[in-house]
Amino acid sequence: MKYSEYSKEQLLEEKKKLESQYNRIKAKGLKLDMSRGKPGTDQLAVSNGLLDAITSKDWDNNAGDHSLEYLNYGLLTGIKECKRIFADLLKVQTDNVIVCGNSSLNLMFDYITQCMMTGSDGIPWKDQGKIKFLCPCPGYDRHFAIAEYYGMELIPVRLTGHGPDMDQVEALIKDPSVKGMFCVPKYSNPTGETYSPETVERIAAMTPAAPDFRIIWDNAYIIHDLTEKCDELVNIFDVLKKYGNEDMVIEFSSTSKISFPGAGVAVIAASDRNIEIIKKRLSVQTIGYDKVNQYRHVKFYKDVDGIKRHMKLHRKILAPKFKAVIDEFENGLGEYGVAEWTKPNGGYFISLNVMPGTAKRVYTLCKDGGVTLTQVGATFPYGIDPEDKNIRIAPSYPPVDELLAATRLLCICVRLAAVEKLLGE
Repeated sequence: MKYSEYSKEQLLEEKKKLESQYNRIKAKGLKLDMSRGKPGTDQLAVSNGLLDAITSKDWDNNAGDHSLEYLNYGLLTGIKECKRIFADLLKVQTDNVIVCGNSSLNLMFDYITQCMMTGSDGIPWKDQGKIKFLCPCPGYDRHFAIAEYYGMELIPVRLTGHGPDMDQVEALIKDPSVKGMFCVPKYSNPTGETYSPETVERIAAMTPAAPDFRIIWDNAYIIHDLTEKCDELVNIFDVLKKYGNEDMVIEFSSTSKISFPGAGVAVIAASDRNIEIIKKRLSVQTIGYDKVNQYRHVKFYKDVDGIKRHMKLHRKILAPKFKAVIDEFENGLGEYGVAEWTKPNGGYFISLNVMPGTAKRVYTLCKDGGVTLTQVGATFPYGIDPEDKNIRIAPSYPPVDELLAATRLLCICVRLAAVEKLLGE
């Protein structure tokens, strides 16, 4: 029976029961954290072999053409072996790949800075008046933070379960002050959805009023599958060629959730024209990235198939955690009609929508009960969820027993907040 069908007397009785359950758990003094999507210690351990992948013998003078070159300045776009692995993973040519340091977020910030200061390919954005950016929602808070940092106007775009609402996008890009859009096209953060072939086609076919419009194609979860039935994302660069729009998309990815988040390898993939513009900027910005770390990853993974085998180890760790959370949602929320949640085939998050107007209350109840969640509103521009309903769930870091405890408390808090709202409290 759904809470919306309860009488007032039934709601009051349910509230009394939930408060009792909540107080018993609160008395345990829990300190559990489901706020950030970072790998757990068990995931980090599967990459420990990276630390032993290279030795001093790799740098003997007779070890090959890399022996001294990779220790010195130069090779601005990365070492050829690492470029090849990423080119195979992203399904682009090696000449269209630049391998950099450990942070794709750093690369995205630098690219937006380039657009602001010198232009994506023309007049600097800062010289063109008010700049607007499209933000599919719920989305990634750090994307929004980059645009906010430069004073852009952030425009929310609804996600449909198959990517952004393209009717809305196609209407908005008629405004020449709209200069770009953030996208997490596979296992989107936090909804877990993958853009459909139809959505990718419509994105690639767009004709924005701004000729310097750019899409930040943040392919962070390109190979982060949780099930055998993994989602397939169409390679947007193949589609862009049909419409002569190769320059419209800049793709980013990294090994941050493949190897070590703090010591991985990040990459840019782009058209010939964009690669040349980015290289011109990088030639001033740096003399070269950490090629030893790039080579370490090559020695450890060897090729793209090695990365795929490695990600199966991650899946064995992550899949039970996601299942534990979703099973608890089914058991603790399913019959009450007060919440909906995604069941992603990959990525790092579950998107939980609670009764509108109660997400902040759920957050506070959980915090007081010993469970830290992602700040409500973080998945929307300016930190404002207009319906106060979305909560990003990050199951990756805690062990399963802690996840179960945290999710059980969360379910009680969701129900309690819903009952309070229905009672008009």
